[in-house]
Amino acid sequence: MATKTKTATSAKKVPAKKSAAKELNDLFEDGLKDIYWAEKALVKALPKMQKNATHPKLKKAIESHLAQTEKHVTRLEKCFTAIGKKAQAKKCDAMQGLLDEGKGIMEETKPGPVRDAGIIAAAQKVEHYEIATYGTLAAYAKVLGEEACLKNFLQTLSEEKKCDETLTGIADTALNKEAMEAA
Repeated sequence: MATKTKTATSAKKVPAKKSAAKELNDLFEDGLKDIYWAEKALVKALPKMQKNATHPKLKKAIESHLAQTEKHVTRLEKCFTAIGKKAQAKKCDAMQGLLDEGKGIMEETKPGPVRDAGIIAAAQKVEHYEIATYGTLAAYAKVLGEEACLKNFLQTLSEEKKCDETLTGIADTALNKEAMEAA
């Protein structure tokens, strides 16, 4: 017979707010508002990351991803139009936390390879969040029959995965070793 842990027995159900999502479509729209805020926040944060990076390939990768991120915002606006809604952002607490962490990394490291390694780590956390979000939204769009949104989500998802691979490549080529040897 299994015994219940103290944590399991003290856990409580979370009551839903009055404005809570009742249907998958509500959850879809909420996720869309969330990632719209996140992408717009990234458009503001990426230039600061680029300015604080020193590795030429990292600076170039951030510059390239900024241009992509601006397109992601436009695609999200097209999705809002496709579902007959006004583009509306809802603060994304997860992205805010990731951006705050990235800012903290920059403040706590000196310019050079160590800061660059930290910027890559922060950027990859952002990419992984976006990959998870776009994957989820694509799954919702598929079930809901939102083909225009699905197409845009899959294109953005592919770009986010590519960006993550690029960042890994920059770190793996020599940057992490340079950071290790930095004194």
